[in-house]
Amino acid sequence: MKKVIVLSLLSICIPFTEIMAQTDAKAKSVLDAVSKKVNSLKSLKADFTLSLSGGKSGSTKDTKKGTISLKGQKYHVVISGQEIICDNKTVWTYNKEAKEVNISNFNPDEQTISPAKLFTNFYDKEYKYSYKGEKKEKGKTCDIIELLPIDASKKFTKIELLIDKASSTIIGGNINEKNGNKYSYSVSNFTSNPAIPDAFFQWNEKEHAGVEKVDLR
Repeated sequence: MKKVIVLSLLSICIPFTEIMAQTDAKAKSVLDAVSKKVNSLKSLKADFTLSLSGGKSGSTKDTKKGTISLKGQKYHVVISGQEIICDNKTVWTYNKEAKEVNISNFNPDEQTISPAKLFTNFYDKEYKYSYKGEKKEKGKTCDIIELLPIDASKKFTKIELLIDKASSTIIGGNINEKNGNKYSYSVSNFTSNPAIPDAFFQWNEKEHAGVEKVDLR
């Protein structure tokens, strides 16, 4: 599935636009509860599954599993041979098979659904959002929130979030692209405030001897 699926959650870039007059009060209440919950945590860790279907031929299918760790704006994503590490200053994108790591500056203004933003209040300035009802998912009652990007030129046409009513955490959803691709994701084993050292959010040279570095800064 290459790195494009991971980046689908990392790089939907939409500039600031004021949309307060276009919001859904119930949807905002649900999303604000998610933001409040996550902002109260010092750290979190969760497993996720990310699946791709669709494409122009309608036959593209693939599934990857991974883990995500967050500590403030710092994050560490591990998914099927790839790692994305961010210490709030630098982003390291490591391809294990190629033994190559791309190094870039962290710029929150160029990311909207980065792991850090996925669980917070990115929606309030970048999307129109609406409440679409409830559904059962993995035995949990979930609120369905639909996000539509303000900038219609972007390749993402719609994002759907499934939010557990009991815990106010995102447990899954869908991302639709103009080209017909659909990314479905689910989040499980959500752990609040795990002990994670700051070093986990930085590239470790000693553990990656022989890895080619591509500095894009």
